[in-house]
Amino acid sequence: MSENWQQAAEAALGQKIVSKRSLRGGDFATAYAAELASGERLFIKTHQNPPACFFSTEATGLGWLQDTNTVNIPRVLAVSDESPFLAMEWVEVGSANKRTEESLGQDLAAMHRVCQAEFGRIDQRTTGSLAVPNQRVDRWADFYASQRLQPLATIARQRQALPQSECDALLAIADQLQNCCIANDHPSLLHGDLWAGNRLVDSAGESWLIDPAAHCGHREFDLSMMLLFGGYSERCFDAYQESYPLESDFQERVSLHQLAPLVVHAIKFGDGYRAAVSKAIAESQRLLA
Repeated sequence: MSENWQQAAEAALGQKIVSKRSLRGGDFATAYAAELASGERLFIKTHQNPPACFFSTEATGLGWLQDTNTVNIPRVLAVSDESPFLAMEWVEVGSANKRTEESLGQDLAAMHRVCQAEFGRIDQRTTGSLAVPNQRVDRWADFYASQRLQPLATIARQRQALPQSECDALLAIADQLQNCCIANDHPSLLHGDLWAGNRLVDSAGESWLIDPAAHCGHREFDLSMMLLFGGYSERCFDAYQESYPLESDFQERVSLHQLAPLVVHAIKFGDGYRAAVSKAIAESQRLLA
């Protein structure tokens, strides 16, 4: 990989990177723990050929989340799309304590309470390595259909990640979303990719959220993503519910919300997710029947 990003990062940061070591984790970017000449540690991500505006879009999303003054978000130190990199403050990883999960649930509830004008993104930029769209729309059903299920069905068909029958089923579900009885809450600012790997716990037991696909959506999406792969305790969900109660039929829609991220995983990682996609399709069809 070209080291042009390092020169660009040093110019933006105003000092030399004196050392860096590769970090494991993540399925897209190359990550480093780096140290500046001043002794400050930082986290840097880069990629040889990311989607257009990939890192500046992530940086913008981090800023939006930080501006809610609710959840802990690493501070962006520098970013570039020309020599692609994103540099952020270092979070020293530690262990959870008895308040960690409860605090996160409360903080997420506070974040989701912040009203947004429309579903999508203000800048209408795509998010994620698949560059899913985030055009602004007024209704959740229209957003989830046109900005998630329909484009993901197209990508899955083009890459032969799912059988044609399942791609057709995704499009049919998108058409049927008008039948979904979901409370049309105000659009909430979402993390957008809230699996447990995108939550760090620091040395004080505080949670930090990283790697967002931030957009304005229905808050049930973040909660459903948290349930998809586990890693969050029951106390976290209880604290959220106590702070900002969900609709009583939320659980009926979890598979519908999980359908989009499961299709993303099938596209990116292959056959291991096809069974989960099929199950989510079947449960979504029953919901919308």
